[in-house]
Amino acid sequence: MSEIFYIPHGGGPLPLMGDPAYARLAAMLGGLNGSFDGCKAIILVTAHWEEAQPCLGAAARPAMLFDYYGFPAETYRYSYPAPGAPELAEQAAAALSAAGFAPASDPDRGFDHGTFVPMMLIRPEADIPILQMSLLASLDAARHLALGRALGGLLGPDVALIGSGFSFHNIGALIGRPGSDPGDGRALAKAFHDWMDETVCGTALDPAERGRRLQAWETVPGARFCHPREEHLLPLHVCQGAAEAAGLTATQIFGEPVKGYQTSGYRWQ
Repeated sequence: MSEIFYIPHGGGPLPLMGDPAYARLAAMLGGLNGSFDGCKAIILVTAHWEEAQPCLGAAARPAMLFDYYGFPAETYRYSYPAPGAPELAEQAAAALSAAGFAPASDPDRGFDHGTFVPMMLIRPEADIPILQMSLLASLDAARHLALGRALGGLLGPDVALIGSGFSFHNIGALIGRPGSDPGDGRALAKAFHDWMDETVCGTALDPAERGRRLQAWETVPGARFCHPREEHLLPLHVCQGAAEAAGLTATQIFGEPVKGYQTSGYRWQ
């Protein structure tokens, strides 16, 4: 059976550091381990990589890319030695080309924290090859849905898809920066997440309507408060496009506040 997950990966390495604000998120990620038993490869679309065209990590043994700043020294010594998936990268490139994209590959790109932070919790054994994949620098919602549809045919019992982002990604609000919260930020976050939960999981919607709603996401109350920039939301669009192509339906696997702001995660089966 195909498996698709949209997961919130938290802020920097905080879920790995025992930060109490991320305790429930870290527990949810750790509880997904058994979902990947028997999986032979994971396509992971990370919010921390953007290219003009979809780019695929082609390293057989990806290094670590510590793309965060100002954290304790030990957070720059993490290791996640999962292998890459060069053969799957070739298959993904072919599928993306057939869908009208012009994919590229990067043999040097390491695992960024959108990959290694959640995967250290999800699969600490590091025994499943991971194909890390970029977003599109255009940040176009429709194109990310199309990106997911192109990947849908690659999924199956042996290949899973993870979209790694963060459904609430207003950094200023999360760290309490003055002026970042208009005073009703928690209500705005809840309104947006209520809409998102209904859009992704609501049984009354057909796939076409889900796609239309996700393309118009920034018209929803609270949308731009939750996502001043949408790169942490768009892995969700890739997941929804792939789920549409694979005929899968979603359930919510996380619906808790993080630092006081509502956050969601989903699984398609």
